[in-house]
Amino acid sequence: MGRVIALAGKGGTGKTTLAALVVRVIKEKKLGSVLAVDADPNSNLAEVLGLEVKESIGSILDDLASHPQSVPLSMGKDAFIEYRVQTAIAEGDNFDVLTMGRPEGPGCYCYVNNVLRNIMGKLVKDYAFVVIDNEAGLEHLSRRTTGQADSLVVVSDATVVGLKAAKRITALTRELGLKIKQEFLIVNRCPAGVDKGRIKDLKLDFLGVLSNDPAIEGLSLKGSSLWGLAGDNITLTALGKIGERIWHCN
Repeated sequence: MGRVIALAGKGGTGKTTLAALVVRVIKEKKLGSVLAVDADPNSNLAEVLGLEVKESIGSILDDLASHPQSVPLSMGKDAFIEYRVQTAIAEGDNFDVLTMGRPEGPGCYCYVNNVLRNIMGKLVKDYAFVVIDNEAGLEHLSRRTTGQADSLVVVSDATVVGLKAAKRITALTRELGLKIKQEFLIVNRCPAGVDKGRIKDLKLDFLGVLSNDPAIEGLSLKGSSLWGLAGDNITLTALGKIGERIWHCN
C-alpha cells in the first residue's frame, strides 16, 4: 500500500509548489515511485512538474456522460473507465501525474465516481507514494475518492486569514471523519515571524516556516518547471529536512 500524502490550504499559499517539491524530494532521495494527483480545480501541478496532461478525470466523466455509447460492448463500463483513467496519467521519470479536474457538463456522475474510488484504491497500491494536491475544501477526500491519508500537510501563510483557513480545513477533516494518521502545518512564504499562539490553537504538528523564495518566483514568472531549481535551493533544502516526518509517517 502506497503512503498517501495530502496537501491542502487556501489559494495563494504555495500549496501546489510545495506538493511538487515533495514529489521532487521523494524522487531525488530515491524513496520509491510517486503518483502526483492534482485534485485542485485550478489544475497546474503537472505544469510545475514539467509534464503535459492531455486529459483529466473531469473531462473523461463529461465525455462518458455525453456519449455513453462510446463504451465498447466487449469491454464493459468499469473496465473502459479504468482504461481511460490509466491513459490519462502523464508519465515522468519515476513519477506520474493524474489530474482530477471537475466535470462541467450536466448529468449524474454517481456511478463513475464509485468506479473512480475503486480505481484510486488500485493506484495507491501501484506506487510507493501518492501525493495529492487538494483544494481547501478537500473535495476528493470528502467524496471518499481517496478517503484517507497517512499525512495531511496544511499549508498556510502567516496571515490571520490563512491561519483561519487552516483551522477550517482541520475542522473539516474531523467533521467528515477522514482517516488521517498525522496532521502537519507548514507556514509558507513567511517574510518574518509567525504568531505562535495562533499556531498552537490549530492543534497541528508544526513543521516550520518557509520564507519567500526568489528562485521559485523566477521560475514561475518564466513558466518553467521546478526541476529548474538548483539542488541547494533554500526551500528545497529546508523541505528535505522538515519533510522527513511527512514521508516517514508511522
